[in-house]
Amino acid sequence: MVISERLNGLFRSVGKAIDDRDVKFIQEHVLRQVEWGAQALDVNVGPGRGSDGPDDMRWLVKAIQEVTDLPLCIDTPGNKTMLAGLEACENPRIINSTTADMEKMAALFPMARDFDADIICLTMDERGVPNDADSRAEMAMLMMTTAMEFEVMPERILLDPLVWPVSAAQDQGHKVIEALRLFQMLNDPAPRTVVGLSNVSNGARDRGLLNRTYLAMLMGAGLSAAILDPEDRELMETVKSGQVLLDQKLYCDDYLRA
Repeated sequence: MVISERLNGLFRSVGKAIDDRDVKFIQEHVLRQVEWGAQALDVNVGPGRGSDGPDDMRWLVKAIQEVTDLPLCIDTPGNKTMLAGLEACENPRIINSTTADMEKMAALFPMARDFDADIICLTMDERGVPNDADSRAEMAMLMMTTAMEFEVMPERILLDPLVWPVSAAQDQGHKVIEALRLFQMLNDPAPRTVVGLSNVSNGARDRGLLNRTYLAMLMGAGLSAAILDPEDRELMETVKSGQVLLDQKLYCDDYLRA
């Protein structure tokens, strides 16, 4: 599943459109993501909005769903802003995200249950991100069992092993891949997985090359979804080629066009 990262107030043009309540810009931006192949949209009003966060999220969600019925991945660290987005959303919902911190799980798993939403679970807690694959898998299992206590079943969960920048933590690249493989043994059927792909190339040169190479490696390890830039043509061609090679999509000579 291709989740577009482009509906994010961190991008200056999107942040300005939110401030100006520029519906036309947002909706044209959404339609471009859909045209390029997005299958869900990560919706983030950006940082530093304080008490305005819930109103901004509510407006943004309503503007987006006027032109698409794709799932919306409500992305915010604020519980009030998250709730506002979920309440405004009529499309399929994804919560982005909870960690293994008990207070955070106790707040967000009930929202996932009450709004019939999928939820991204980051394999980290108040101490940070585990250094190895086994510890990530242990944390993933803790979140899955805790979710079930709140009546959120494993099929609603997307496990995120947390991609690190290769420029800062080169040893983590293969550990994330190992964690993906371990996650698949935690349940039957295997739980879904997701990554924020562009994290791997933060602070590095040749970002596009790193992103698409790592995506191919992750797909081979069983990755289910990625938050990425669908307007990166070569990256999307990697997605399509990977789906053909993994026998997920039917091959034809024009498979890139199809």
